Amino acid sequence: MTYTKLKESVDSYPIVNNSSNASQHNKEVPINIEAEQALLGGVLLNNDAFESVSEFLKPQHFSNAIHSLIYETIGNIISRGGVANPITLKDLLSQNEDFKEIGGYSYLIELSDITYQTMLLSDYGRLIYDLYVRRQLIQVGHETMIDARIFNDDNHSFKIIEDTERKLFQLASDGQQAKTITPFSQALKETLEKAETAYKRDSHVVGVSTGLVDVDHKLGGLHPSDLLILAGRPSMGKTALATNIAFNAAQLFLSDSTDGAPVLFFSLEMSAEQLANRILSSESGISSDNIRRGTIKSDEFPKLVTTTQRITQTPLYIDDTPALTIAAVRNKARRAKRQYNIGMIVIDYLQLLSGGGKGSETNRVNEISEITRGLKALAKELNVPVIALSQLSREVEKRDDKRPQLSDLRESGSIEQDSDVVMFVYREEYYESRKEPEIGTPAHAEWMGKMAKIGNQAELIIAKQRHGPIANIKLYFDANLTKFGDLAKM
Repeated sequence: MTYTKLKESVDSYPIVNNSSNASQHNKEVPINIEAEQALLGGVLLNNDAFESVSEFLKPQHFSNAIHSLIYETIGNIISRGGVANPITLKDLLSQNEDFKEIGGYSYLIELSDITYQTMLLSDYGRLIYDLYVRRQLIQVGHETMIDARIFNDDNHSFKIIEDTERKLFQLASDGQQAKTITPFSQALKETLEKAETAYKRDSHVVGVSTGLVDVDHKLGGLHPSDLLILAGRPSMGKTALATNIAFNAAQLFLSDSTDGAPVLFFSLEMSAEQLANRILSSESGISSDNIRRGTIKSDEFPKLVTTTQRITQTPLYIDDTPALTIAAVRNKARRAKRQYNIGMIVIDYLQLLSGGGKGSETNRVNEISEITRGLKALAKELNVPVIALSQLSREVEKRDDKRPQLSDLRESGSIEQDSDVVMFVYREEYYESRKEPEIGTPAHAEWMGKMAKIGNQAELIIAKQRHGPIANIKLYFDANLTKFGDLAKM
């Protein structure tokens, strides 16, 4: 019987548990030869049915090598505009010894004689794909078990976990990535739908809102799949602004706003507790330093408790693991996407990440390039905006005008190249406060007047925007509360 030969052909699949005490279902490889035969027979009789499965079902998903070859050959013929049937397949497959052994042309005729219903072909395809995933899961488990028993410097336990998570996420994603080519008409339709959505929103935001009106106005929100660089010299407020934006977006999501999203915050420099302290200070109006030291007033403590209760359910997820690799960031982000459906990622900060190279295998410029490419790929893969904070070179300090420029991005031109938006945080108040003249002099009075004008102000300089104009935006900044806000509201 042909079926018997097909069953024998899958005996080579690895079995994770071969002990005599293992139950029968643990030994069986998940396959369904009948479903594969029915699908191939249906496509041979009606080539139009191929379209219903070809987007998600690939030759490698079949459990049997001959079925895989037949399916691939059918696809090649149809893609050339030909007709795939037993006659047209016969010569193309006749030189394959396994095809001959299985019955050759007579087997193709046998497949074509299988009774089927066109509407069931998609179900057969999904079943074949599901069984493929199950076989891959067995294989991943088998490989993980083997790797866990190997001890060497290149195979530490966390690397095994990362590799396993990567394989599992790839399995979970493959079936959702069937659409690889988008017709122009479909792209236009999606563009119009987004424009309509933005038009109907009061904020006119397309993506995730920053919670800052003027910033949203210039950017149109934080767009899915975009990599945004937020850079600045130390003490300019990079982390504070990123934290404010992340919290605003998460809060909007909590209030059922379509402008918000759950946020994943990778804090490689500060602990989760320190970030929570800053947010609590910003929302309660109590100095973060006083909260940390416990020197708050008696009438402020109830306010602290009330604020905590109000913001405790905010969907903001903090990972404060230090010295992460770009691979670890990808795996953690994928997991968070599955668990919490995150809609935005923040990296604080880019230079604290490491790439995949070791020792002399790479230099820092190449490593930063690898990291920025990885972050851009992650933004596209998860379809979320990624905000990556970045340091600036010390060249800024040598200029009279300390406003940052694109050339100040530290260590790699790829930061500018790979990003969709580059923004700089600049506070003139920070620099001017260090130029205080002698008290009582005319210069001091002039200095005081200037400080009054620029006090509690910051600039967000949009130096690059792939889909919009560059701009300088004035923002309010309270250093005691590490809080940014709209200047017009203050």
